[in-house]
Order: sequence, then C-alpha cells, then structure tokens
Amino acid sequence: MTGAHVLVALAVTSERDVYALRRHGRTAGRLLGLADHDVVRTATVLSEAGRDLLGATGLTAQLTLVPGVPPQLTAVFRWEPGSGVPSPELLTAAQRLLDSSRYDAAPSPALTLTQPLPPTVEPLAVLADRVAGELSADTETTAMGEGLREQNRDLLAALQQARAHQEDLQRLNDELEETNQGVLALYTELSRELEETNSGVVALYAELEEKTRALALASEAKTRFWANVSHELRSPVNAVIGLTRLMLTADAGSDPLTGDQRRQLSLIASSGTTLLALVDELLDVAKAESGHLDPEPSEVDLGALLHHLRGTLESTARPGVRLVIDTSGAPERLVTDEVMLTRVLRNALSNGLKYTDDGEVRLTAGRSDGDAGPALAVFTVSDTGIGIPADQQERVFEEFYQVRGPHQRSGSGTGLGLPYARRLTELLGGRLTLASTPGEGTTVTVAIPADLIAGREAVDGPHPDAVPPLGSLVAVDDDPAFLAVLRPILARLADRVTEVTDSSTAVDTIARLRPDAVLLDLGMPEPDGYAVLRALAAEPELADIPVAVLTSATPESVDRDALRHARGVLGKDRLTAVRVAEVLSHAPAPPHATGTGSPPGKDRPGDPKEQRP
Repeated sequence: MTGAHVLVALAVTSERDVYALRRHGRTAGRLLGLADHDVVRTATVLSEAGRDLLGATGLTAQLTLVPGVPPQLTAVFRWEPGSGVPSPELLTAAQRLLDSSRYDAAPSPALTLTQPLPPTVEPLAVLADRVAGELSADTETTAMGEGLREQNRDLLAALQQARAHQEDLQRLNDELEETNQGVLALYTELSRELEETNSGVVALYAELEEKTRALALASEAKTRFWANVSHELRSPVNAVIGLTRLMLTADAGSDPLTGDQRRQLSLIASSGTTLLALVDELLDVAKAESGHLDPEPSEVDLGALLHHLRGTLESTARPGVRLVIDTSGAPERLVTDEVMLTRVLRNALSNGLKYTDDGEVRLTAGRSDGDAGPALAVFTVSDTGIGIPADQQERVFEEFYQVRGPHQRSGSGTGLGLPYARRLTELLGGRLTLASTPGEGTTVTVAIPADLIAGREAVDGPHPDAVPPLGSLVAVDDDPAFLAVLRPILARLADRVTEVTDSSTAVDTIARLRPDAVLLDLGMPEPDGYAVLRALAAEPELADIPVAVLTSATPESVDRDALRHARGVLGKDRLTAVRVAEVLSHAPAPPHATGTGSPPGKDRPGDPKEQRP
C-alpha cells in the first residue's frame, strides 16, 4: 500500500497477544477519531480474528494507516501456508461489522480488514507517528510488566531451592499451587464469558442492521403509498372543487341559483378545499421526510394572503370568538414560499380556533431587524383558549399525537397540524415556537427570513390577462369532470379547442388537426400519456408541436426521463391559463437521440419542469 504508515506489528502466539491486539485496536481507533460504536466494532473484529487464527504458524498482525479519501485503518493478518484458514463465521461477522474485509489464500494466506476514518486536518504522517508512539508506549509498558513477573518467578524458584528442607515452605508451595489453579480457572471462565459476549455483540449488530434495512423499506413503501393516494384522491377532489366553482360563477344567461343552492355549493367547495388541503399536508409530510419538498420563493402579497385566511377561517370560529388579524407592523416586502407560509399560518389559526370557546384568536404580523443575520418576518398567533399542559407542550410536535382530555373533546383532528407547521417553517429557514398556560391560552410564534432569496429582487410574473393567444389546441383527457373544469381555462388560450377522451385516437386526431399545442393527461387507460407522447415524438411532422403534460400525481412519481419531449409538467389543481401558456412557451428539448447533454435527472433547456400549484 503506497504511502501507508505502520502503526504497530506483533506476533500472535497466545491469548495474551489476542488481548494486546484488541487493546491496540481500541487505542488506535480512539486516537484516529472513530465514533465509540465503530471503536467497539473494530476492536471486536480484531480480537475475533486473532482468536480464530490462533495456532497458525508464524501468525502476525499489523495495523496500518492508509491515506485516501477518506483515510483508512487497515489490519493485515499473515501466516504460513497450510497452517490455518479463517472460519466462515469470522468472515461473515467481519463483512457485517466493518467497511470491507478480504481473504487471500495465495501466494501466502492473508486476511485484510478495513475501517474508514473521519476526515482530519492533521497531516497523516504526523497523526500516524503520534498513534504509533502511543501504541509503542503501551507495548513497552506491557513488556516491562512481563519482565517484572519473570524476575518474581526467578526469585520464587531461588527461595524454593534455599528452603527446600523446611516443611513450612512445602505447605506454602502447595497453597500457591492451589491459588494458581484458582486463577487459571477464573481466567478460563472469564475468557469464555468474554467470547460469549463478543458473539452476542456480533449478533446484536447484525440484528440492528437488519432492523435498519427493514425500516428503510417501510419508509419507501410509505412514500409509494402517498404517491398513489395523491393520484387517486386529488383528481376527483379537484373535479368537485372546479365544478362547484363553475356553478357558483355561472354566466348570467343560465338559470340563477337560489340562496340555499348558493350556500350549499359554497359548503361543498369549502369541504372539498379542506379535504384537498388535508391530502396535500399528508403528502408534504411524507415528501419532507424523504427530502423531496423544497420551497419555491417568490414575492408574496401578504395583505391578500391574510385576507384569504380570514375569509376561509372566520366561519369556523365558535359563537362569541373573534378572529382578529393585525398587519400594522407587517414587513413591506416578503419573499418566501407563499403556499408553505399559507399552510403554516392556517394550521396555527385553525388550532387556536378549535380550542377557544370564548374571547379571541389574534394573528399579528411584524418585522424583526436583528443585529446579526437577515431581517425576519414574525407572525404571532395568540388565543384565549384552554391552553396546553407544560408536560405536553413538546409532545404536540410529534406526528399524530393529540393531547388527552378537553383537547380531544373540543374537536377531532389528525395530530399533524403543529408538526406539519413546524416542519414547513424550518424548510422556510425559520423557527416555530409555542408557549401556553392552561386555562389562559396559547401563543404560537413563527419567525422566517423576510427575503428567502437574499440579495435578489423578486421577478414579477406575467399579468393574468397577458396570455399569448393560440389558434387551436387539443386536450387529451379521459375524465369528463376535469374537462369541464378545464374548458374555461382553455377558452382563454385558444380560438378552437378539441377534446379527446379516448387516448387511442389521440395521435390520429393531432395528425389530422395539426394544432398549435397539446395538453396531455398522464393517468389514462392504455395507451397512457407516456405512450401518446412517445408516439408524437416518433412522428417528424408532429414532433415539433408543443406538449404540456397534466398530472394529479406527486412530482417525484413522474418519470421525467420519459417526458423529455414535453415542454413541462403541470399539476391539475389550481391550473391557470397563465401557467399553461408559460409551459407551452418553453424552448423545446434538444434531440434525445444525440446521446449528449445532461444526464437523466439534471435540468437542461427544454426539460419538463414540475409546476407546483
């Protein structure tokens, strides 16, 4: 091994050498910065290897510091050919507990064990000299002890020779022999117990690693479950909300709605919106756990956001409870993820309204200009409700946990509101804290950076009315309810819109009409959206027609590599003409057959972008 530094080398001929090897491994691991559990693993495998190979002719062990990224602690056992082989149990344990292990039978037998080390700023040569010095001192101390014990044995032999004629000396010798036998028995018992302990540790580490793998598989299964829930629930809920809004905003020429009908439709829309928000929150929790939830900052109209919250939540307040929103100290400019901030504040306000029977729930928006760090936007939600016991104030941030007692009687819930709000606040670079006094109320404080894109001016999006016109457009979707929601949006985009509900006729229809653009649903019966898109890309006359993909699935469940021919991907909820126009106006993707460009998963011009509603 080029550049390797030998730390210690010793012959292994007895159990005492095995213990010395274990001690050297523990000392070296600790000095080289290994965590305590890795030190235990390394020392355990070294002692097991020494004991397993004990008796092999010429058995030696050498500890070496090997440079690299990261550096490695390597132990190499060597012995004479034909005098021994490592047991399968040893090789299995070494493979599980260490980073790598290798047994070479030829040209001369050798067992190599490797454990990676944490990075260090200290030069390896200096570090190796320091560790070697410590191990050498340890070896010298052991050798000195052996020398003293040897001298004691010589003195005892001389004393026995000088007093051989005395009966008392014989009696003392007999007693000493008995003592030695007891020590030997104790030593044998301790060795057996230590071997059993080592075997138990090996088995425990193997079991823990199996449990870790099982937990990882369970987490992946949960993520896949939420992806399926997204597709199966979002589509019908979006259709219910969209159709209800269409009925509420029907043209004057249609039959007018009665007051009761309008109230009932409003309740349907409100319930659908609440259900969709709950589904989105559950999905966001799963995405945040898997690292797939990222903020999308933009300039936020805080007044409009808080006005929307007031209108949505005011009706949920109990009789005699006021919802007060004070924006007098709000920051003039706020750049953050509007969707995440809305959900954080909605959860905090909903919690206050749910557990307040009298008084008020107040949201105060302010600004904090700290001496160090960026300016903060601070939102304080205080209520005069039943409060939370002191021993429960941290547990309310555990997912699915609910405080027992009056809290359960005051209203039902999933136990996700506050954990979800805190997780989103942290993703926004901020902090959510809670203070509460039972019987007096609760205060939730949310502090986030006032400008999540530090030093960058927010870019204004296109005006809602500035939608570039299209002559003709084809919409391919097998859901009549969603098409009904989509029609008003498409009416702003194109003079002529053709709907295709049977995906098997989509390619022929597009070839016949040659539209200016295509909207294509992914989740259709065969052929699905992926197959239709591939067929369009394969036809030279149709390959240049812009295609925007529509989906109810979560972004991570979409096969982006199979959608490179599309201009972009849009979620079906909260579709607008502006968003569709923006995606269709993206530059086309480069030819996929060239085999060049960014690797799969990397953004490049023309790659489909996941548009979050």
